[in-house]
Amino acid sequence: MTSIMKATYQSYILDFKRPSGTSRGVMTTKETWFILLENDGKTGVGECGILRGLSIDDRPDYEAKLKWTCENIHHGLEQLLPELIEFPSIQFGLETAFKSIESENQFELFPSNFTKEEDAIPINGLVWMGTEAFMRSQIKDKIKEGFDCIKLKIGAIDFQTELDILKSIRKEFSVSDIELRVDANGAFSPDDALEKLKQLSEYQLHSIEQPIKPKQLETMADLCEKTPLPIALDEELIGVLLKEDKQTLLQTIQPQYIILKPSLVGGFSGSQAWINSADRLNIQWWITSALESNVGLNAISQWTYLLNNKMPQGLGTGSLYTNNFTSPLYVKQGHLHYEKNKHWKFNL
Repeated sequence: MTSIMKATYQSYILDFKRPSGTSRGVMTTKETWFILLENDGKTGVGECGILRGLSIDDRPDYEAKLKWTCENIHHGLEQLLPELIEFPSIQFGLETAFKSIESENQFELFPSNFTKEEDAIPINGLVWMGTEAFMRSQIKDKIKEGFDCIKLKIGAIDFQTELDILKSIRKEFSVSDIELRVDANGAFSPDDALEKLKQLSEYQLHSIEQPIKPKQLETMADLCEKTPLPIALDEELIGVLLKEDKQTLLQTIQPQYIILKPSLVGGFSGSQAWINSADRLNIQWWITSALESNVGLNAISQWTYLLNNKMPQGLGTGSLYTNNFTSPLYVKQGHLHYEKNKHWKFNL
């Protein structure tokens, strides 16, 4: 007799060690959800990493859709994914849960030299918005910890102060010492964005993420054409669901980079569709986590390693929470490592 797969879901609140600021506000907690599969004595787990206020699936029927997904788990992944196109974080959680239950080891989803401890993933160190003193202390910490790529959230404090911080870094560290990325989270207005990009470019930055708010295609295309500083699209990709719309958006804007967060763009399959479109247009890309717990971060990291992208990835968010799950992931000298003999502690 064939056993029937069972699926349940559960919510979990992650607590930040310290309030973390972006131009959209300050976060002290992060809500997340888990899909749990059970079949023939095996279990699988996947994280649905919704970001309230940003995810396209931040809507009143989110939990109802999770319930529907679990009730219809017998239809299998291939049939369910298209039904969940408007719920990218559930797509990601579901893909991961199926990968988890099919794997020999519940949390080793994509075996590779990364999971064998033979290689590591270069990542950027993340500096959150705050007072000038707080931002400066974070930068010092990241440099001390061995990061040679640092990403700063900008757009919430005085712009001149942010320029002064970048200037002070560049006085001490050249481009060959430290790669600097900035993320404006759409904080600039279309009227002054180009001028701000010109001022920022004086500090030899690698790129700026999402200088203006999304859904201003002509303005963003104009910026990408004229910018002295490479632009990376981030929020712009959220909610662009169909393959042909992805291609059209990239052809229209012609950005220098795109940044893919699997929880926000439809999991591994949705991210791969973006990569395929970007590659056709010679647009570069990298992968970033979206404040998931270590469960989601683990899945994204293992998958990212297989993509063989040598740029620093945005996967350094595992240490943000007081109540994260103990995992084999750890950061050392600006790289994400995997300690294969370290056991998971996953208790909801």
